Amino acid sequence: MFAALFPGQGSQHPGMGRFLYDNFKVAQELFEEASDTLSLDFKRLCFEASEAELALTKNTQSSLLLVSVATYQSLKSAVDFVPLASSGHSVGEYAALVAAQAIPFGQAIQAVRLRGEAMQEAVPVGQGGMLAVMGMTSEQVTQLCQWVESKSGLGPLEPANFNAPGQVVISGRQAAIDWLTEHYSPEVIQPSPSRSKFIPLKVSAPFHCSLMGPAERAMAPELAQMDFVQPSFPVVQNFTAQAEQEPEKLRHNLLKQICAPVRWIECVQTLKVLGVQKCLELGPGRVLSGLVKKIDSDSFSTFNINSLEDLKTLEEVLK
Repeated sequence: MFAALFPGQGSQHPGMGRFLYDNFKVAQELFEEASDTLSLDFKRLCFEASEAELALTKNTQSSLLLVSVATYQSLKSAVDFVPLASSGHSVGEYAALVAAQAIPFGQAIQAVRLRGEAMQEAVPVGQGGMLAVMGMTSEQVTQLCQWVESKSGLGPLEPANFNAPGQVVISGRQAAIDWLTEHYSPEVIQPSPSRSKFIPLKVSAPFHCSLMGPAERAMAPELAQMDFVQPSFPVVQNFTAQAEQEPEKLRHNLLKQICAPVRWIECVQTLKVLGVQKCLELGPGRVLSGLVKKIDSDSFSTFNINSLEDLKTLEEVLK
């Protein structure tokens, strides 16, 4: 009945995971393992670092993985919890795989650190960007990107995150994004959207588009040597939006999601087909819970764990 959901970049905040570390031995052990594995003080990074330092991609992704897995393991130490399936948004997919025991945490934290560094270095700073497109269907956004590439001669510009109905993020060359915001008018899309809005995202690189090719190539040998095994429950992956359990498919899809869009709407729809009725967001923030409600508020109820009180409330629900 429950799905375990793990957030991606953008959900981080200074102080995240502190209540877990203060109250659960398993969380303390995970912080120590992560710090020893990467020779990095994760207590300082998660609890004391500035928002700007935590927002650096190489720091964000590993910190999110750590806090998300710590949330899941702390819950499991308090109550018997086995989800029907798991799914993660972008880097959150690593936490989903760790939770399902498909990959070891120590290998995952190393891979995610490399992933963050590789994605940051794939495109020189300032040459790429991301833009949230509000008020258009997925098809209209795809058409919009094709129009920009055709008319401007600039690119690539591609859908990166299909987050919710009317909320799609595009990614690519900053020059193409600038051209779009200067030349767009509703009639270039058919049927024309009645209302649309563009919101530039504060990101350090153009994630989930073909410009991430160097990052995908850098991650290939890292993922090739990782120990993937059959997960203890299905993982709905971003690349296929399908529930996967075969180790080599999990490995392949995890690599391919670097350049491919996050198909979050379809992932949530797949969870519904699997029989999920309750979604538990395990990690900082409430971003995924909000997206699930926008996708299908009638079919799902959502829960979060951002404090000890949240966890105790969920314990009662699970009992």
